[in-house]
Amino acid sequence: MLVKLAWRNLWRQKRRTLLTASALALALVLSLLTRSIQEGSYANNIDNAARFATGLIQVQHPEFGDSHSIDDLVPGDALFIAPARAQPHVSWVLPRLESFALAAGAERSKGAMVMGAIPSLEAEYAKVADKVVEGRYLEDDDTGVLIGEGLARFLQLSVGDELVLYGQGYRGQTAAGLFPIRGLLRFPMPGIDNQLVYLPLAQAQALYSTGEQLSAWVLHTDRLSALPEVEAALAGHYPKQRVRDWTSLAPEMAQQIQLDRAGGYFMIALLYGVVGFGLFATLLMMTLERQREFGVMLATGLVRTKLVALLVIESAFIAVLGTLLGLAIALPILLWLYHHPITLGGETGEMIRQMGWDPMIPALIEPALFIDQVLVVLGLLALCLIYPLWRVARLELVSALKGGAHAG
Repeated sequence: MLVKLAWRNLWRQKRRTLLTASALALALVLSLLTRSIQEGSYANNIDNAARFATGLIQVQHPEFGDSHSIDDLVPGDALFIAPARAQPHVSWVLPRLESFALAAGAERSKGAMVMGAIPSLEAEYAKVADKVVEGRYLEDDDTGVLIGEGLARFLQLSVGDELVLYGQGYRGQTAAGLFPIRGLLRFPMPGIDNQLVYLPLAQAQALYSTGEQLSAWVLHTDRLSALPEVEAALAGHYPKQRVRDWTSLAPEMAQQIQLDRAGGYFMIALLYGVVGFGLFATLLMMTLERQREFGVMLATGLVRTKLVALLVIESAFIAVLGTLLGLAIALPILLWLYHHPITLGGETGEMIRQMGWDPMIPALIEPALFIDQVLVVLGLLALCLIYPLWRVARLELVSALKGGAHAG
């Protein structure tokens, strides 16, 4: 009976009902757009940075993260990494061997960061081939190397010259080799451009005498939200190794995103505050202008608790209507932004392109994002209902019948 009566009450005053539902829909639309674009920009930046450097997850020796020693390695055979490949959300699995060596030309030498990887995989995953500015990219069985343009400039070397690498190999062995330079790489970050030596994995393993061992297995998931699930599963499969995600591998970037996200939460809170005041005013007006109606219902025998329940049911109907209206407006916009991301132009866009990234901000469409915002908006509605329901619960019958219960 109360449900039927609540439904009829909604449409006796269509303007009032639509006004309240529209206020709720506005809050949902604005919050969804803001959070989706914000989280989409984070996801895009994290994905770009991970492909460029560390990957989203690495399986390492427990001591490698602190020591970066060539002695702290993990097996590089297919049997070891098979459980990681079997994970449903893992889209990329790449072997890497990283260490340091003294790089020397005819007259100069400098400390260098040596990266051993499979060129064909890195060309697809990290787009390394796109950063070759002179010479050619490597084949998987190549015997040459690629070096950063800044390092080549310092060592006074060019394509076709030979590079000497000298350092310490596995278990104290001498790591020494002479490699022809196949090409030069250009990176926008001087720290990499002035240090990187890139060579095929087999050559790196031979140089450091590591056999099939690696410094890390680099993994990438098909979506960022699957990262905790995959990380937990890998930790179970590799109890003797260390599984690190991007927040541990790139803590500076993680801290920057946390700081920016905190600012975003503050702006969302301001948005909720502004919309919440409007919603509260609408609900309060809806309650006060019905004082005489409530008085008549109480005078004819309706129990006060049922009157409050009636208003709660009406509000629930309005909440459902406002939520559906908000989703109907927001979802097409978000789908459009998902398939047609915002493209950054000008100096900002050019700087991002030079870093090898796509200057785009896509909208993130995740069920959890929608559920969170719907729950927050419904919680805002419940908060705004507290005072109007309290006014109805303590309504004075005589004053309500006279139409003056709203005074004071």
